[in-house]
Formats: sequence, C-alpha cells, structure tokens
Amino acid sequence: MPPLPRFLILSALFATVAGGVLAARAVRPAPAGPPRRIVSLNLCADQLVLALADRSQIAGLTRNATDVEMSAEAARARGLRLLSKSAEEIVALDPDLVIGMPARRSAAIKVLEDQNYRMVDLKSAERYDQIQASIRSTANAVGHPERGAALIARMDRELAGVPRLGRGRVAAYYQRRGFLTGTGTLIDEVMARAGLVNLATKLGKPALSQVSLEEMVAARPDFLIVESATDTVRDQGTEMLHHPALAGIPRISIPQAWTVCGSPAYVRAVRGIAEQIAAYDRAVLRHPHPSSASR
Repeated sequence: MPPLPRFLILSALFATVAGGVLAARAVRPAPAGPPRRIVSLNLCADQLVLALADRSQIAGLTRNATDVEMSAEAARARGLRLLSKSAEEIVALDPDLVIGMPARRSAAIKVLEDQNYRMVDLKSAERYDQIQASIRSTANAVGHPERGAALIARMDRELAGVPRLGRGRVAAYYQRRGFLTGTGTLIDEVMARAGLVNLATKLGKPALSQVSLEEMVAARPDFLIVESATDTVRDQGTEMLHHPALAGIPRISIPQAWTVCGSPAYVRAVRGIAEQIAAYDRAVLRHPHPSSASR
C-alpha cells in the first residue's frame, strides 16, 4: 500500500502490558508547575513539543521524530530519546505529561489513563485555526503559554506577507500511485492560501482519490504539486509521476514533512508554494513560450 501522508496512523502504541507489571504502579496526583518529563505519542505532537517545550523537559519522542522526510522538526529532535512501541518503556520514564494520543487507542493507552497520568489529546488539525488551537493547548500543557502566543503571532505575520500568486489557477496535489488530495484537507487549505484552486474540487473528488494519468492529462491543471521525495524515481509508485504525459505541466515541489501534520511548518508550505509560483511566472515573462512549459 502506498504511503498516504495525511491518512497514516502515526507512531501509535500497540503493546499490551502484563497486568502484574502495572498493578504496583501507584496513582500519582497531577504535578504542580510545568512538567519535567514529557512523553509524546505521535509525530504531530513531537513537532509541537519540540517547538514549545524546553529540551530538558522532553523525556521521549516517537521513532519518526528524527526522520527528515516525516518531521519538520527533525533537526531539533536529534539526541533526544526515541521511544519504541512498549508501554513498559513509558511507565519506566514516569512521565508527568503524556501528549498526543494515537488515533487508535490501545490497551497500553487505557493503562496510562487508568494510572492517572496527565494526558493531553491533540486532535488532527486540517485548518489553520485548528493548528492555532493545537499550539495553544500544547504551550499551556508544557508550561509555556507565552511561547504559543508568540509562535502564533509570528505565523500570522508571515502568512499575511505571502501574496496569493496563484490567482485562481488550478493545481493538483498528486502523490504516489496517482493519489489526489481533495477538499477539507490541510494541503487543500495551503493551496487556497497561495491563491490556487484544487483540481479535486473541480472534479468533485473526495478528500482522497485515485486519478489516472489519462484523467490528469485531460484535466490539464496549471500546476502539479508533488512531494519533494518523489522528485526522482524511487519505485513504481513514483515512476508514474515522471511519465512523459505529465512533462508539460509545471511542478511545485514541497517536502512531505511540511504537510504531514498541522504544525508551524504550515507557513513554510504556503510560502514555498508561493515562491515557486513566483519563480515560474518570472520565467514565463522572460521567455513567453518556454518549451519546457508549453501548454
């Protein structure tokens, strides 16, 4: 099955812990003051914790936290403890904050809830206002609300400075094996911020669908937006994105890490798309009929 960034269950805990191991675990009251041993349970929570907490507060992150193709905060995560799927490992850390519940709750999560750990459940963020809400919740939970407010203010300023250079042109977010990302998704809103119209909307497609090469060529979008990891052929799934039939459609390439989660990287995604549209428009002005982009 091809990787589907916005529809993956990210780094969930799957292990079931023996009841005898947990029976001796005393129920702890919620600690006073900022947490000192924060554990993150999914990739999206990793990125917010890294952006808002002190490094010394972070006891553990998910295994994907240092993956540059998945996490926009991978550099910050280097050197921090990465957790396996074992609930015993989390219990041994004795966290005073567990943040980012996995999409599918396991027996291990039920154990953590029963043991009265302080837990913050972050919902999936598919819009900018939801990203803001996640930032506020995380900042409050880690004891640094002022950092959340400052981060949101900075993101607001940066977004206000990004021109909507798409000017209503149509773009398709085209992924491995012909998957097209549709309306109601994070990438859909990112595209709209840059002034683009999502091809999936024009075609009446759902949040995720498969579109054949023939259908894509017939639709003739003004741009293809692709994950930068697919800029070269890696497998059969990426090979179709390099089919000669698509060669005449200008491309915008952005890292998957900027859109896999609703995070501060949202701004980078909007700005990256706008900058590439601007570069394309400048090239067209210099060469009104460039052979590489003849339509």
